[in-house]
Amino acid sequence: MSITRAMYAGVSGLNAESGTLSIVGENIANTNTVGFKKTRATFENVLGGAIGSPDNAGGGVRLGRTQQIFAQGALLNTGQATDVALSGDGFFVVNGTVNGVKGNFYTRAGQLTIRNDGALVNPQGMEVQGYSRNASGGFGSQVGSIKMSTAQLPPKATATISATANLDASAAPPTLPFDPQNPGPTSNLSTSMTVYDSLGKSHAVDLYFTKTGAGTWDVHALAKGDDLAGGPAGQNVEIATGHLTFDSAGALQDIQWAPQASVSFAGATPNQAIGIDFGTSIAAGGTGLGGTTQFGSASAVSAQSQDGYGSGDLSGVKIEADGTVSGVYSNGQTVAAGRMAVAKFASNDGLGRAGQNLWVATRESGDAAIGVAGEGGRGALVAGALEQSNVEIAEQFVDLITHQRAFQANSKTITTADQMLQELMTIKQ
Repeated sequence: MSITRAMYAGVSGLNAESGTLSIVGENIANTNTVGFKKTRATFENVLGGAIGSPDNAGGGVRLGRTQQIFAQGALLNTGQATDVALSGDGFFVVNGTVNGVKGNFYTRAGQLTIRNDGALVNPQGMEVQGYSRNASGGFGSQVGSIKMSTAQLPPKATATISATANLDASAAPPTLPFDPQNPGPTSNLSTSMTVYDSLGKSHAVDLYFTKTGAGTWDVHALAKGDDLAGGPAGQNVEIATGHLTFDSAGALQDIQWAPQASVSFAGATPNQAIGIDFGTSIAAGGTGLGGTTQFGSASAVSAQSQDGYGSGDLSGVKIEADGTVSGVYSNGQTVAAGRMAVAKFASNDGLGRAGQNLWVATRESGDAAIGVAGEGGRGALVAGALEQSNVEIAEQFVDLITHQRAFQANSKTITTADQMLQELMTIKQ
């Protein structure tokens, strides 16, 4: 009977709208869930009879599948070193166990931390996957967990020191010859820098510049005798002597050393070679203006550096825009541990939801194509930021009103059909 069918159609509408309410409720509940992607309901009409019947009245409606909407969420800068976000397509890859299922899972939530064993993990303790750093300083091709060494970073002995200075062309040579035990009055300019031995111990090496004539300067490198193996206590030891020559334009013409610095610090590897760089001279194929010069302004050292360092402990982590994850050590060094992987799918809508802000690959989504951020259509990685939920509260409230009104309308279908049946029952009377 058509009236009865109308009642059941109304019931189907009530069931469909009730189910939709839970979908909207889930979206609203996850407004502040990082990386959450909203879902929407799809409705399907129910056929009331045989397919193709010209007078086939509808049997109502039913709630079909829920569709995930993978629109980009807003990015929020957090300033947290281990927070990352994806701007564009793709998913971070994490490995672990969820509800008894072990394997790779995929997420847009980039709230990462460092576990006590040095592994980069998400809030559930699942290990972030990427490409490990190899011995040559690049990254391997196999995807695995990104882990930073929690052991002390070994020291590096200084191999090169460099200084950029201007030596005053109008300066007069000192009246006395250079004296390592009285270097200040017997030189025109000095600078001191810290170098490191093979054990990571720091030592002072002082450079003294002494003008010897027009366009010619001597450089003396001194170390403390107390720091040297068998060195005289309380005295300076000259470890290298150089001779700088400048042309009439103030450019560095040539550098000569007799000999290069070779130091045996107490307790460390003997005969540590230390190169001293003042820039590329004209004789060596340079312009002579990229380092130490001799112009008519006051003598001064403008920059100096050395390439050694002491041992250091892991004190933090840094994630670059290309996904490179590096350990930050207490000695100021930054050492790359790996590069985060980003997965891309043929159909994001086909991914299966696993809870905990995770998805799993399915036959409908296709296999994960794993690469790095910014390549192959994958989104860019934004360090120090998180992707917010893509739920719009105003939109969800409008949906609530719409579905509420649809629920009321379907209830009216039932009450109207009931009134018609009641009228039908009074005909006999």
